[in-house]
Amino acid sequence: MSDLQRLLKESWTLVEEQQDKLAGYFYARIFLNHPSVREMFPVTMDVQRARLLGAIVSAVQTVDDPDRFDEYLRSLGRDHRKFQVQPEQYEVVGAALLEALRAFARDEWTFEYEQAWRDAYDVIARKMLAGAAADSNPAWWHAEVVAHERRSRDIAVFTVRPLQQLEYRAGQYLSVECPQHHPRVWRTYSVANAPRTDGTMDFHVRALGAGWVSGALVRRTKVGDMLRLASPMGTMVLDRRSTRDIVFVAGGTGLSPIKALLEELTTFNRTRWVHIFFGARDRDDLYDLASLQQLASAYPWLSIVPVCSDDPGWGGEEGSISDALSRFGPWLEHDFFVCGSPNMVRGTLRTLTQLQVPQTRVRYDAFSDV
Repeated sequence: MSDLQRLLKESWTLVEEQQDKLAGYFYARIFLNHPSVREMFPVTMDVQRARLLGAIVSAVQTVDDPDRFDEYLRSLGRDHRKFQVQPEQYEVVGAALLEALRAFARDEWTFEYEQAWRDAYDVIARKMLAGAAADSNPAWWHAEVVAHERRSRDIAVFTVRPLQQLEYRAGQYLSVECPQHHPRVWRTYSVANAPRTDGTMDFHVRALGAGWVSGALVRRTKVGDMLRLASPMGTMVLDRRSTRDIVFVAGGTGLSPIKALLEELTTFNRTRWVHIFFGARDRDDLYDLASLQQLASAYPWLSIVPVCSDDPGWGGEEGSISDALSRFGPWLEHDFFVCGSPNMVRGTLRTLTQLQVPQTRVRYDAFSDV
């Protein structure tokens, strides 16, 4: 661990238990010192408060590995064009961050901590600005909803057609806004299909709790509505050079990017065996199982293992998806792709570590409100 990384981690422990209050203070300083910035954010800040601060803190922890995270930070800059962020506003956010950290760490804050955060944030801002400046695409794409289907009590599958060409890779995700329901509130969702000639894109969305955007997309969105889509992100994509067999592990609507990757495989794969573990609470939540089974019938190299964690009488694989994974295998020579809730992804990664699957063969995405 470098000195920079050590200082960042040490200093964050001073305020970590107060991060909700710190986030409130952080935004208060931004809006008090620069009122014009307020219009960039949603009217209600309950969810957004944790999002921006969490993203900054996570990004700060990456600066010690510039080669690995360079493209991530540049893509983050491209994505932030949707907020119409100006270069000088990065300085506003950085100053508010340091002021908040200083206020909550109190007497334990040191010059060394201050300089470490200043240096780390400067690297992040420069890479994000470079990514934004180099992007010739629109800040966002308008897209029309052309199909919408409720698949279960709280899951919808819908299709949109962007009005301009939007290029992405199977396995990537992007931010979605419902301007007619929740303007300036963006949430990330994976595209559930490989790129098509007609440009249409599928999304699988579950309405969860206080998820404003997910609730609107599932319950109130209809054919003809217009959404806004931001720049694609994510590196959970296929390496066509690999000859290893593949295991896809999907929890709930975490199936979305898996479905896209599987579609891409159907265009060229002839030699790699592919196994999908599709987990849900009960059979009603296995909302796309029929489609997966049709693909398995068409492609002999594909096998599907549906898993239910709480469905008496289900008759198939039961328990957590990690438990089911452990009952099959061995998996030492496979590439893994994992997507689902944070808890599901963490549990699966622990199981793969126990099964001695090398980390370099595992790609994953975890979304907290899908």
